[in-house]
This record gives sequence, structure tokens and C-alpha cells, in this order.
Amino acid sequence: MRINIAPHRARRKAAAEDGNASLELLILAPVLLALIGLVIAAGRTSVAQGAVDAAARDAARQASISMTAAAARQVALSTANAALRADGLRCKPVLTLSLEPGFSTPPGEPAQVSATVTCTVPLSDLLVPGIPGARRLTARFTSPLDPYRSRAGAMLSQCRRTAVGTIGG
Repeated sequence: MRINIAPHRARRKAAAEDGNASLELLILAPVLLALIGLVIAAGRTSVAQGAVDAAARDAARQASISMTAAAARQVALSTANAALRADGLRCKPVLTLSLEPGFSTPPGEPAQVSATVTCTVPLSDLLVPGIPGARRLTARFTSPLDPYRSRAGAMLSQCRRTAVGTIGG
């Protein structure tokens, strides 16, 4: 009569490894959470950089079609704020416009306007060790200045004078 000892050994070996899964999970869980945090931080930074790029592009474009330097500054700032709000980015942008020699260039000659937008994106809510509390993102965009800016303003003021003279007279 032969006795089969193999099933008994297999049960004893399985019983000895019962706690290993818990231990492996305990060791790997912080590593996995840190990796997930890094992926989220990279994604947030990438999306925020795209939003800052779009804000700089929109600000430069709107400044380039303005009639005056003062109007360009005002419309560029409001456009950058609106673009960042539309993308859900919670930061107060710092906008730098380079308008010289743009608006001092005579109409019809090529000139350009540059907008630089800087925004600090918070990362402290991720609670991942090694990631700074915030990341400063910067984007710059240059747009050609509208060569017909003063002609449009002259035509607009002439139309207003004509319309007022016709209505009043």
C-alpha cells in the first residue's frame, strides 16, 4: 500500500505563504500611489502649459488688432484672464507686452506685438513627496501688428461724424 504524501506537502507550503500577498501589497501600495501622483502632476502641468500657451497667443493676437498701445494692454490682459478661466486654470497671470516699436511704426509698415504670460500652477494638493508646491509656467507669442490700424480708426470716426451729422441735421 502506497501513501501519497504530495497533497499534504502542498497544503503545508500554501499555508506558509498565506501572509505574503498582504506584505507585498503593503510594500507596493506607497510606490503605486506615488507613481499615480506623478502621472497626475505631469498631466496637470501639461494641460496648464497648453492653457498658458493659448492665453499668450490670444493676448498677442488681440493686442495686435488694437488701435492704440493703451487699448492693446487692456484687451490683452482681459483676453489672457478669460482664456485661462475658460481652461479652468486657477492662477493670476502676469502679462508682459512688448509693444515697442510696434505702435510707433507708421501705418502700412510691418511691426509686431509680443505677449508673455506667466502663471503659477499649484501642485501642493497632490501630496506627493518630491513634487514642489507650485510650478511656474511661461509662454511667449508674437503676432504681426495690423498694418491698417489707423485707417480703420479714421474711417470709423468719419462714419460716426457722418452719421451724427445726418441724424442731427
